Amino acid sequence: MKKNIVLIGFMGVGKGRTARLLAEKTGRFAVDCDDLIESFSNLKVKKIFAQFGEPRFRELEREVALWLEKNVRKTIISTGGGFLQVPNLSKIGKVVYLHSDFDKIVEGIIKHPNVKKKIKKRPLLQDLDKAEKLFESRLPLYRKFADYEVQVAGRTIEDIAAEILEQTGI
Repeated sequence: MKKNIVLIGFMGVGKGRTARLLAEKTGRFAVDCDDLIESFSNLKVKKIFAQFGEPRFRELEREVALWLEKNVRKTIISTGGGFLQVPNLSKIGKVVYLHSDFDKIVEGIIKHPNVKKKIKKRPLLQDLDKAEKLFESRLPLYRKFADYEVQVAGRTIEDIAAEILEQTGI
């Protein structure tokens, strides 16, 4: 059994931060899919989108997903917002959907001390109207593919991590 925990959810919901805390609490490794994509391609995510577009980025996500399925065990995996589209998601590990309302996600990003950097590194968040439509279109998919759903809005990262640990039994 792989015993991986795969965190999915919309961009800016806190998947990376949650993965790092879960890794700290469990002694497991945490890996970030966008970091893996950058390593596989030797390009930053922003450059991949700018030079090759979203279709190439999605191809790289599928490559990373296959690599994770074959090579990664007992790891906390944070994914990009669209990673739920990879065909082997459930084969990678237990899928936990971190949910927040769109307005709360944007509010959290705007309040971040490094707001410009946060927005700049998320190409699909450049146009908030488009981003909200994307959020709405993905919402039923997040819920469809998740083994567990955790509400994150208005909660501390410690409470979120504790609920994930309880739900998944790791």
